[in-house]
Amino acid sequence: MKVCGFSFVKNAVKFDYPIVEAITSILPVCDKFIVAVGDCNDGSRELIESIDSDKIEIIDTVWDPSLRERGRVLASETNKAFDFIPAEYDWCFYIQGDEVVHEKYLPGIVLSMKKYLHVKAVDGLIMHYTHLYGTFDYYADSRGWYRSEIRIIRNNKEIRSWNDAQGFRWKNAKKLTGVFIDAFMYHYGWVRPPKLMMNKLEGSKQYWSANSKHIKSIKLESEEFKYEEGIDSLQQFTGTHPKVMQPRIDALNWHPKLSTKKKKFNVRYFVLYYFEKLFKYRPFENKHFIQYKES
Repeated sequence: MKVCGFSFVKNAVKFDYPIVEAITSILPVCDKFIVAVGDCNDGSRELIESIDSDKIEIIDTVWDPSLRERGRVLASETNKAFDFIPAEYDWCFYIQGDEVVHEKYLPGIVLSMKKYLHVKAVDGLIMHYTHLYGTFDYYADSRGWYRSEIRIIRNNKEIRSWNDAQGFRWKNAKKLTGVFIDAFMYHYGWVRPPKLMMNKLEGSKQYWSANSKHIKSIKLESEEFKYEEGIDSLQQFTGTHPKVMQPRIDALNWHPKLSTKKKKFNVRYFVLYYFEKLFKYRPFENKHFIQYKES
């Protein structure tokens, strides 16, 4: 079994993406790693080159500014990296520049890849998600945050990154069949200094159409992002973070006044939120995949 990791990045230094932590977190289970580095001059390419591994191969890309509808440029860049993976690799492990895998999950991930390697009905492996928010001590738990996504796919180029690269589908838009594995992806996209968070949100506007829901939901009324105002529900994070994230945790020097008690829902979302908590089920959930049923 051969595994190739892949990712894309642009302006990683400018917007403080933990791309080095992302790559190195799954590098131990990858035989090769493809990184598509977009056109920028902030030192992103040099940052990737600084990773001490001969597994990494960089491809230079140019982002298409016309692909702004639904953030499709992100999927386009993902596909460029995926398409560069040689046919000899069985599984392709995708990770975005603000996602990190805890080292404790790596042995189980390898076992799952081996287990389903020859189960042709399985197109990919599904990972659970923890969306850290504000600081490293809280995570978002409302239905506005996706709970799981396929992050390990077969090396079949009929599979395509979908819309804003959140998930994958077949070229004909049919959903992949995936199986849940015992592993979490930690998403740190909403944990950075408030000023840098605002800069990142401002920068993201160039990759989305002006009328998109994503852009309309971003309020850029101050120089620093107000974490307290930008969230509807939080829970306390009581687990441990990946070791590669420890330097960032040690360097944290901002302290928003966040609360797990405040809930900002309309009546419908209030009912759905507590229904999910009570029954451990999320109704009306929009998933990119079909869950594989073990026989």
